[in-house]
Amino acid sequence: MSLNVSNQLTLLLDLLDEQQADCCAEVSEYQQIKRLVKSMMANNTISDEQLLQLLPEIYNYGRQGESVQNMEEHITSNKENINQWISAIEQTKLE
Repeated sequence: MSLNVSNQLTLLLDLLDEQQADCCAEVSEYQQIKRLVKSMMANNTISDEQLLQLLPEIYNYGRQGESVQNMEEHITSNKENINQWISAIEQTKLE
């Protein structure tokens, strides 16, 4: 069963929110973030311009997270970005 864009956004939001709250993550979570973003970009299902511009950043965050030595530092150094991404996703979900 494939997820629709609303499900994908909800899952992405949950992953980012949890990482930000706990300041830790598993490699599999970063891989999931990459898969979700890649799918949304490939399917052209996002119409919100702000979120479209942020998706490549979120993808790179996931890519870097897969191989980073210090997960907590990676999340902490991206805290402002994560806040921005969460806000953009929540805004898109309200529309």
